[in-house]
Amino acid sequence: MKRPVKDISIALAFVLSVSQPAAGQLNTLPAALRGIGVTERLAEPLPLDVRLVNETGDTVALGSYFGDGKPVILVPVYYGCPMLCGLILNGLTDAMKTVAWKPGREYTVVTFSFDHSEGSDLAAAKKRRYIEQFGVPGAENGWHFLTGDSLSIARITEALGFGFRWSEESQEFLHTASIAFISPTGRISRYLYGAQFSELDLRNALFDAADGKIGSVIDRVILYCYTYDPDSRSYVPYAMNIMKLGGLLTLVVLGTFLGILWYRERLTLRTA
Repeated sequence: MKRPVKDISIALAFVLSVSQPAAGQLNTLPAALRGIGVTERLAEPLPLDVRLVNETGDTVALGSYFGDGKPVILVPVYYGCPMLCGLILNGLTDAMKTVAWKPGREYTVVTFSFDHSEGSDLAAAKKRRYIEQFGVPGAENGWHFLTGDSLSIARITEALGFGFRWSEESQEFLHTASIAFISPTGRISRYLYGAQFSELDLRNALFDAADGKIGSVIDRVILYCYTYDPDSRSYVPYAMNIMKLGGLLTLVVLGTFLGILWYRERLTLRTA
């Protein structure tokens, strides 16, 4: 029987998800928590040849969700998780509602279970729940829930740098709360941590993963003014780009003003 969700292991896993220890602090962690966390592998490729099982029971290659020019949000969870995974999926769902871009249109979401004992029936149940909770028509075509055997899961989580461990004491997995953003070619672009994601962070992470190839001109101008801050693990205003845009705007305004003056002077000379 699983322990109540208030079990201390869940609390510790959540704390880890919010604040990863520095490399020099790893040895100070309790033995039970070592190896749990995320080692970021930015720009590294995922094993797109890995075979998984989708929510309908069909075997698919991870690479089948790439190649259409869309970035991918990769969400490692397990469907029987008593608390943390539900918080991650709820937080992602809420954040996606706030972004104008939608799964299946501008990007794809791939949720996979790192518990090899889980099957497509659980994946299908989770998909029904979250597609209904998201409430956007057509989202089911862009949000996928997968399972896999232990070898396939190990290849993905190792490539992702995602560490987790089964706890016999609490009868659940210890893991962090994190999601990854993958480029259309299958390379890791960004990680976001925690169980809540702001609209700005989600948009910027998708924008970066797509190499600036999604969104309107206005979106691109706005997102150009932000950069990812690894200390705060969020996107913050980038002074240099703001100054560049400010200078460009000043030139445009000044050029427009001088153009109007020149036009009026020409008009005056013609009528003189």
